[in-house]
Amino acid sequence: MNSRFDLHRIIDIDKWHKLQDSLSLVTRMAIITVDYKGVPVTKHSHCQAFCQAVRQDDALSSYCQKCDARGGLEAVRTNKPYVYKCHFGIIDIAIPIIIDNQYIGAIMAGQIKLRDSDLPLEQIVTRPANAETDRKFKALKNEYRSLPILSSEEVSTIAEMLFHLCNYIVEEAIHKNATIDMYRKTLSLEPTNTTTSIPPAAPAYEHLQAMQNELSSTLIDTKIQKSMANAYRSSNLTLQPAFDYIYRHKRENVHLRDMANLCHVSPSYFSRIFTRETGENFSVFVPRLKIEWAKQLLETTDLSVNQISDEMGFADPGYFIKTFKKFESLTPAVYRKIYIKHD
Repeated sequence: MNSRFDLHRIIDIDKWHKLQDSLSLVTRMAIITVDYKGVPVTKHSHCQAFCQAVRQDDALSSYCQKCDARGGLEAVRTNKPYVYKCHFGIIDIAIPIIIDNQYIGAIMAGQIKLRDSDLPLEQIVTRPANAETDRKFKALKNEYRSLPILSSEEVSTIAEMLFHLCNYIVEEAIHKNATIDMYRKTLSLEPTNTTTSIPPAAPAYEHLQAMQNELSSTLIDTKIQKSMANAYRSSNLTLQPAFDYIYRHKRENVHLRDMANLCHVSPSYFSRIFTRETGENFSVFVPRLKIEWAKQLLETTDLSVNQISDEMGFADPGYFIKTFKKFESLTPAVYRKIYIKHD
């Protein structure tokens, strides 16, 4: 299996490993990242003592490698996190990183035990009965007992969170690299005939337009970095993909049903837990957030009210002004004048 993407080129491995360490602490799971060949690109984050001892044993480590290989293949085949039992009955998760239908690597997480049995899990590798193995397991009984214990719901939620988070980070890194490459190529373009006034080729123009749009979005994000710095971190991990999407797609009119689908829950359940999480209905939270972003642009840019309305994804400037006035009790133009006067 070949991939046109290389994790080493796409992401900063050192920074990625720091994030991996943090995710490991939050989820209480050991985590390691591998490339599409199964070769580790990071060190193990918080590998459990029991698993460390087993993986250092020549006879037992081969079974661990078989578990990793089989788990990774199942995750790629299903294109979603694959939760399974290793040869010692410990819970592991293989989380594929797939960009543009290309498998570029995986996050291997787990080394935990289940508190319940709600997940119908397969033990993908079985060891034959062996007295020596039994003796080694008894010697590591205390380490085995100290493995973290999570519920089936917690495992499923963490698996989905890691899947969405890791794929988003890698995809954003790819887009960033592509924009930089496009910019460099554009700078290197030279006219083939300086004596004529033939316009540039359509592809070059389209590349410039794409780059301009990308850079424009980046500038807008920079201008409202104060709001982005306080991006919503949900206490309910089920909702986090929705919050991540809302904060990344400021120009879109996001709908409750779409966000519910993104979080893999029903619209009614999504609405209920969203209101419980934020204290506001979805229909109030999103426009209020957009108005907060709009205020940042009014304060820090010379963009017109019409332009800001477009940037925030409103159907028309009139509706934007009406919504702004609903939350701030004044129009965007008046708000800007007051801010400039006090500034």
